[in-house]
Amino acid sequence: MTSTREKIGFRMQLLPGNIDEYRRRHDEIWPELVVLLQDAGVTDYSIFYHEPTNSLFATLYRTANHDMDALPEQPVMQRWWAYMADLMDTHSSNEPVVEPLDQVFHMA
Repeated sequence: MTSTREKIGFRMQLLPGNIDEYRRRHDEIWPELVVLLQDAGVTDYSIFYHEPTNSLFATLYRTANHDMDALPEQPVMQRWWAYMADLMDTHSSNEPVVEPLDQVFHMA
């Protein structure tokens, strides 16, 4: 049976001293951003923090017919990235620098 969802993982880099603010902003995530992500096919999105390296590790599920590639063009996404840019490594567009992670094990 083929899954209609795929799980992906990626890493981002938090700047030193910003974990409390990063958590606070995500605790108050904008409802319109949640709707945008859900409409793009994103579900079950988690971000984990690794203190020794200030790394953020994220996993999410997305539908097979997801529209995540269109997210960078969305005004809500652009505003969120600008809002978060002072806390993490970003590109000049404020989009977070994201390093894809290869899944090496999964147990269902």
